[in-house]
Amino acid sequence: MKEKLIIAFAILGALVLLFILIPLANLILSAIFDTQIFIENLTDEVVLKSILLSFLSAFLATLLAFIFGVPLAYFLARKNFYGKCFIEGLIDVPVVVPHTVAGIALLTVFGTHGLIGQFSFIRFVDAIPGIIIAMLFVSIPFIINYSREGFESVDVRLENAARTLGATPFYVFLKISFPLAFRNIFVGAVMTWARAMSEFGAIVMIAYYPMIATTIIYDKFLTTGLDASRAVAAILLIFCLLVFILLRLLIKKKK
Repeated sequence: MKEKLIIAFAILGALVLLFILIPLANLILSAIFDTQIFIENLTDEVVLKSILLSFLSAFLATLLAFIFGVPLAYFLARKNFYGKCFIEGLIDVPVVVPHTVAGIALLTVFGTHGLIGQFSFIRFVDAIPGIIIAMLFVSIPFIINYSREGFESVDVRLENAARTLGATPFYVFLKISFPLAFRNIFVGAVMTWARAMSEFGAIVMIAYYPMIATTIIYDKFLTTGLDASRAVAAILLIFCLLVFILLRLLIKKKK
């Protein structure tokens, strides 16, 4: 009975994997087989710059999410207070809100006449800071939630023991809590980066230019058709797969 259950689950799992694999493999192979268009886009300076800008902006968004999100995650993991459920629910809102709604919300705050944008010396509309805050808004819940789960798995008695021995709260966090929760934090950071890389709707609302990978794919689809946009999408997908493989290898070494 157990073996039949395992076989049934394996079949269902295989179907899920095929559902993911077939569209991705078809996209990459069909783009590569159209060699001329693929090479043209692979050597196109504009395309490469847009992909590089995507990676850089997603990294900066992830860095900001780490700096501000991990402390909040630790606070939520260690403290119970009135309104905590509301805060945890609020953190999850950017994940479920439509992307265009997120973009409009950001425009009302960081736009030229927005709540902050009208007074800020930093330009957000059609500028790199606008891309970064759009990425940050939609992706920060991942690092907060993953990190919170990691800190919740750390035995509080270890922290208390260190405190009784004279360690400061920051030392306890840095030397005990953070290392023990590191795997969750790392996975959260990877997911944050991945979500930032994939963002489109919020970004085009606040910063269509300079173009990143997702916007240039959309632009090419509208202006030159499916073949060119498919080639850029395949190039981006290949780069992302390589990054994910490297990150997976890195996290395995940390175990």
